[in-house]
Amino acid sequence: MFPLTDTIPSRRRAWVTWTLIAINVVVFLYEVSLTPRELNRLFVTWGFVPRRLFLGTSPVYALVTIFTSMFLHGGWLHLIGNMWTLYIFGDNVEERMGPVRYLAFYLLSGVVAALAQGMLQPTSYIPLVGASGAISGVLGAYFLFYPYAGVITWVPLGFFYTTVELPAVLYLGLWFLLQFYSGLFSLSLPQGAQAGGVAWWAHIGGFVFGLFAARWFARPVRRRRYYYPQDYWPW
Repeated sequence: MFPLTDTIPSRRRAWVTWTLIAINVVVFLYEVSLTPRELNRLFVTWGFVPRRLFLGTSPVYALVTIFTSMFLHGGWLHLIGNMWTLYIFGDNVEERMGPVRYLAFYLLSGVVAALAQGMLQPTSYIPLVGASGAISGVLGAYFLFYPYAGVITWVPLGFFYTTVELPAVLYLGLWFLLQFYSGLFSLSLPQGAQAGGVAWWAHIGGFVFGLFAARWFARPVRRRRYYYPQDYWPW
């Protein structure tokens, strides 16, 4: 299943979401300009390597790379999948939180996601890159704020395909179950290995954080007060 759009139009420009997408695209275009050796050096230098943090080799530097790793991607499909998902779900979450709170929430989701993956594979030397952990936090927030919004989903059926509208609670619930199942399978792999090159527990950690923390980042709902003539006149 692949999301095409949702049924909740945003009433305001999602400036932070668009800025995040633009930064990721610009960084990726820089990656494309590098040779394979230079690209590998970039990932090793600025990707999040768990052993640097959990084995104490360079913890402060490792914390910095948690943030830089959110803007690196391993290929066109990796980038497009992440940015498309952020485009669909990020604008509504940004509108619900406001730009400043949304940016803080996004970055903090990425931090929690990286730490979740790192704690399960603390000796891994493989750099973690990608915005999917932070975006998983956005999905968790969307699940909380808009559970019954419609998600128009592309569903392949062999050589054919169809589109269906699923409630967000179902679409994101199925997505989370897939991440969780794949994450359990990844635990059976040797330390340092990742199932299919995907950091499943980063997705799980980001989503769970977003689900439970989003309410603390949401803007207070302003209730409109209606005044009646008797509020002003004594008769």
